[in-house]
Amino acid sequence: MLAASATQYMEKAGAHITVSDLTMAYGDFVIQRDLNFTVNHGDIFIIMGGSGCGKTTLLKNLIGLKIPSKGDVWFDNINFWKSPEQQQEEIKRRFGVLFQGGALWSSLTLAENVGLPLEEYTDLGPAEIREVVSFKLALVGLAGYEEFYPSEMSGGMRKRGSLARAIALDPEILFFDEPSAGLDPPSSRRMDELILEIRDSLKTTIVVVTHELDSILRIGNNSVFLDAETRTMIASGDPKQLRESSPEPGVRDFLGGHARE
Repeated sequence: MLAASATQYMEKAGAHITVSDLTMAYGDFVIQRDLNFTVNHGDIFIIMGGSGCGKTTLLKNLIGLKIPSKGDVWFDNINFWKSPEQQQEEIKRRFGVLFQGGALWSSLTLAENVGLPLEEYTDLGPAEIREVVSFKLALVGLAGYEEFYPSEMSGGMRKRGSLARAIALDPEILFFDEPSAGLDPPSSRRMDELILEIRDSLKTTIVVVTHELDSILRIGNNSVFLDAETRTMIASGDPKQLRESSPEPGVRDFLGGHARE
């Protein structure tokens, strides 16, 4: 069932990611300020808001691609941006990331794309890598497509192939940047189902940047709402509850389907 509660899949209690007094800026231009929220173990956490509010920039702060102007990002009890570079790299190896464009190498087969992180970060031999790759592709519904090139697959298949690569190393935390972008409604729903299946099977905490209302309400159990006008967060919590009872009219409108992108 799509609306299953995340609590039944949590093996650990409490915060997996904690964002504290975070400010994002480019020079003197502040994108968002004073962000404070918690992503719990087992959450499917949605970063949402209208266009230009800083959703993708926040994601970059979380995955180690952009240093925040102010504030801290904690993974369990480790302050990421105040850790030595070697420790940051070790933390990032616990991540899987699915970028908006998928970013598969066009010159490599699907199996070769999925096998890349296994070759780089494990001691597995070729036969073992092939076994893991086949398992991950089957998990995303692409069994039998190992020798296909990205150009030979549909957009939805490429997204699922990118997801297989993102979960190759069984990440603790999986980050998505607009996973439904460019997909038709059936493919978008299948991606949502895969996100739920991955959370359940791998016991992974998931963070999703999206403006797709159906996906937000279908999979999210926790969230933060970034407001472009005030340049700060104006709501956090279960999106379904925020739709009904947020004190912010803009949040209720957005989640009620009346927001304009």
